[in-house]
Amino acid sequence: MRKAALTSLPPTELKAEVRLRRRNYLLCAVGFLLSGASHPLTLGRVIPEVLVVHAAWSAVFIALGIAVGARWLAARSTSALAAFISLIALMFDIRFTGGISSPFFPGLYAVPLIIAVFTPGHRKPTLVACVLTLVSLLLTCWWSGASFQVTLSQVFSFAFVAWISAYGGRTFRRLRDAEREADRERVEALQRLAESERLRAQAERNRAEMERLAVLGKLAAGVAHEVNNPLAYVKSNLGFLGEELREQAPDVEELRRVLEETQQGVQRIQQIVADLRRFSRDTSEAEEHCAVDDAVAEAQRLASVRLRSLGEVVRDVAPELPRVRISQRHLVQVLVNLLLNAADALDAAEQRRPARVVLRATLTPAGVRLDVEDNGPGIPTTALSRLFEPFFTTKPPGKGTGLGLALCREYVARAGGTLVAENRQEGGARFTLLLPGTVRQGAA
Repeated sequence: MRKAALTSLPPTELKAEVRLRRRNYLLCAVGFLLSGASHPLTLGRVIPEVLVVHAAWSAVFIALGIAVGARWLAARSTSALAAFISLIALMFDIRFTGGISSPFFPGLYAVPLIIAVFTPGHRKPTLVACVLTLVSLLLTCWWSGASFQVTLSQVFSFAFVAWISAYGGRTFRRLRDAEREADRERVEALQRLAESERLRAQAERNRAEMERLAVLGKLAAGVAHEVNNPLAYVKSNLGFLGEELREQAPDVEELRRVLEETQQGVQRIQQIVADLRRFSRDTSEAEEHCAVDDAVAEAQRLASVRLRSLGEVVRDVAPELPRVRISQRHLVQVLVNLLLNAADALDAAEQRRPARVVLRATLTPAGVRLDVEDNGPGIPTTALSRLFEPFFTTKPPGKGTGLGLALCREYVARAGGTLVAENRQEGGARFTLLLPGTVRQGAA
């Protein structure tokens, strides 16, 4: 029969308590053997009956230890059985060695304490042991012919020991329950922390997705124009090709030239669609570094659908720049945000003048520096200190989320870089990114 009292414990606690119980039984068995073997020293003579009692006592406790270790017996059954056997053995010892004056008589007081050690998590075994020991104490006093006063004094002495046994078991239970409650609360706190971290990560992904969709919305109007231009001359060229092929002797060189122009138009449309699809895709890239010139070219292509109608866009990228420690998707998103902000500033300028946006990348001792400059009205002085705060925007209601620049700085900072903004002396705004480099392109 399994130990029913322990089945509700966690597996690790269950194993630990079973080991503790088994060890206690085996240690007590050794103690009983030693006390039986040493009784001639205390009594001055050998009493065979005592040797037999202690040998049997020890054998029973060894059997209990084995049964507990194998979980053949229930915990309360072994505890109650141990208490009952110990009381009987002690009563025989006391009976054979002089009754109330026997040196084994004080051992009765220890029975409740022994049971409390065996069953620290249960109250009933200790209380039953106290009652049975009290009965054994009264029987021993009666066998020994003790007076009422002596019997009463023994009862009062035992009552103190019984109280210590019961109180000690209760204290242990409270400490154990408090420890389990603390463990439970700690596990719940860790679970709440994990859930909070999961929700925070989800909110961050949602925020990034919202900003990416907002950027796509800004690009949407320009995309139609960018696609319509090449589509128009593709359509025109296809019509020309159809007319030429109906001629008896078409000009092959002219047909080849028109066909090449048509292919360039189709490639331009494909490039626009591919850039938009890659920019809108919500994927976590394993490669957290990229080539600066590739990211700058992609960002310029994406932003050109908005900037082309405003004025000149200059790209100035130094040769042989090292790769930087940021994913291409994030770097492209940062640059597109900055380019579109420049376009919005230029579009909102009161004094119209030819717009000029510069996207520059240079090498520095710490890595790569990227500048996005425009010749617009610049950043209001009151807004410079709050420009990268989440949900802060200088745009009219409905024109911005207030998350773009905050996300840009977050992506750059996560890569170990910096992003700052300032007004140019010549007029307009400048955003500067400093990104740590990795390995130079073309290096082995």
